[in-house]
Amino acid sequence: MRFYSVVIPVYNRPDEIDELLESLTHQTYTQFEVIIVEDGSSRRCDHIVEKYTDQLAIRYFYKPNTGQGFSRNFGFERASGDYYVVFDSDCLIPDHYFQTINEYLDKDPLDAFGGPDRAQDDFTIVQKAISYSMTSMFTTGGIRGNKKHVGTFHPRSFNMGISKEVFAKTKGYIITRMGEDIEFSIRIIKSGFRTGLIEEAFVYHKRRTSLRQFYRQLHFFGRARINVSRFYPGEIRWVHSFPALFTLGILGLWVLPLFSSMLFLGALGIFIFYFLLVFSDSLVKTGSLSVAVVSIAAAFTQLFAYGVGFLTEGVRKVFGK
Repeated sequence: MRFYSVVIPVYNRPDEIDELLESLTHQTYTQFEVIIVEDGSSRRCDHIVEKYTDQLAIRYFYKPNTGQGFSRNFGFERASGDYYVVFDSDCLIPDHYFQTINEYLDKDPLDAFGGPDRAQDDFTIVQKAISYSMTSMFTTGGIRGNKKHVGTFHPRSFNMGISKEVFAKTKGYIITRMGEDIEFSIRIIKSGFRTGLIEEAFVYHKRRTSLRQFYRQLHFFGRARINVSRFYPGEIRWVHSFPALFTLGILGLWVLPLFSSMLFLGALGIFIFYFLLVFSDSLVKTGSLSVAVVSIAAAFTQLFAYGVGFLTEGVRKVFGK
C-alpha cells in the first residue's frame, strides 16, 4: 500500500494551518503522514498542530527562517513516504485527494505530479475573480493546471508530489525563493523523470483578499521567471513575455495620443476587446456578474504586475545585478 508524506512549510499563518489540517482529517485514503515545518515564525502554529495529534499522523518542527524551498527540503529529509506531497499553507484539500492520486498512480505511474487549483463556493468575489484570472486561457493562467499547456507539464509547489527517488537524485530545491518551484520542476524533467498532471487532484487555493496583495504577488512572480532564466536561459518563452508586452502596451497608451489619434484609438480598441473577452469568459465560467466585472480588474492586475516584475528584473539581469 502506497504511503505519502505531506510536507507543509508555514510562516506566521496559524489560522491557515488549522483549516488545512482540518480538511486533511476527512480524507478517504488515510495512508499518509503530515510534516509541518515552521520556518522561523513569530506566530507559531504548534498549539494548532496539537489539536490534530489524535486525528492525523503528524509531526511538527521549528527551524530558523530559510524560505519555503529549503523548508520543504527540511521536511523531505524527515519524510518516510513513498511520495512526498507539498501543499501551500493557504490550501484546502478535498476529501478525495489522496484516493484520486493513489488510483491514478496505480494506472499510470509518475515520478512527479501536480494538480490544479480551484475556488471554493464561500470565497469572496475578489478571491473568485483572482482564481479565474490565475487559471484563465486569456491570461498566463492558461498554462496552469491544464493538459493543453505548452510543452511538458511542470508541477507547482502549491499542489505537487514527488517520489522519494526524485528527491534522492535531485536533492530537492537549490533556491529557496523567487521561482524555486519552477527551477525544481525543470531540473526534475532534465534528470529524466516523468511528470504529469492529475486533473482531478485539485485543491482549493485561497487567493489574496485584495488586488493590492495580488499585485505584489504577481510582481514577484514576474521577477521569479527572470530569476529562473539565470539557471536555464532557454526557459523564457513567448508566453512568458505576453504580460511584458501587455504592460508596455498600457504604458504606450499614454504616449500614442502625442503622435497619432488613430493609433491611440486602434490600440484602445484592442484592449477594450480583450477585456470584453475576459468579462464574457468569466461570466460563463463563474456564472456571476459581480465576479465577471472584478475579473477584468484581476486580469489587468495580473498581467501588469507580472509584466512590471518581468521587465524590472530583466533590466537587473542585463546589468548584472
